[in-house]
Amino acid sequence: MRLGLWLALAALGAFALFLVVATRVGDAEAAAWERAASMSQRRSYIAATQVGDAIYTAGGMVGETGRPLATFSRYLPSDDRWETLTRLPVPTRAAAAAAVGGRVYVLGGTTPDGNTAAVWAWDGERWAARAPLPEPRFNHSALAIGDEIWVFGGYREGRELRDVLVYDSRADRWREGPPLPRPNHAFDVVLFRGEAWLIGGRIDEEVLRDVWILDPETERWREGPAMPRPMELLGAAVAGDEIHAVWESTYQVYDARAGAWRDGPTPRVTRHALAAFVAGRFLYTVGGCTTALRDSPIVERIAVRRR
Repeated sequence: MRLGLWLALAALGAFALFLVVATRVGDAEAAAWERAASMSQRRSYIAATQVGDAIYTAGGMVGETGRPLATFSRYLPSDDRWETLTRLPVPTRAAAAAAVGGRVYVLGGTTPDGNTAAVWAWDGERWAARAPLPEPRFNHSALAIGDEIWVFGGYREGRELRDVLVYDSRADRWREGPPLPRPNHAFDVVLFRGEAWLIGGRIDEEVLRDVWILDPETERWREGPAMPRPMELLGAAVAGDEIHAVWESTYQVYDARAGAWRDGPTPRVTRHALAAFVAGRFLYTVGGCTTALRDSPIVERIAVRRR
């Protein structure tokens, strides 16, 4: 009887273990990355933004020389399809982009003639020059807040920048915003619960775990929840109560309800200098440079929670 009971308990335990493993495998498969339609050209360091669910990608670079591109395209997630649009007036890499009132703005970056302060606006048909940035920069980030575009940090003349610049799209003019807590570049910024969250970046040789939060009403910064692992040249996007940040093989998710970061599934193709967006029920990662230092046209997606 004792032997029979022991065998029965052992069998029950094995079955329970099987259920746990099967559930974990099922969860992993449900959360797996998958390929979406690739861009027509391999690119990294693109300026990218979103209008509705449509994702716009402007410029970027390709090849060992870092040749700037003028390519401008739009991805339609509902059709899993790319469209080629009117080219940028000047080939530009490592610029920033934001959208206000349906217009796509491309700000700064590096051209064949060097770093630029140029600002270009696309109205759905053509590009037009707008008031330039007060100073050139690249590897910065831009974020639309209402009718304004906020430009954060970046790099110029061998140093990280600390300044924040605010563009009034109605008046076509710039003003100074609250400086970054410390100089930074190669980070990303998202609008989360009405505030700007600056994530990761680099200072000299240090890749950062930092998160800083800006209240645009008071124009004051405060320290946010640091990431478990540092990230630079990342793509970040918001889905409901979560912030998703992707860089090479690192995928970290901040859950505001739990007040903590967790790891997500490793992407199939690891890339840096990519862009990330949430459209529909998916997180998309667009372009970038692989760990083999080859520019990529690849787009991957993974299902995320929007609540």
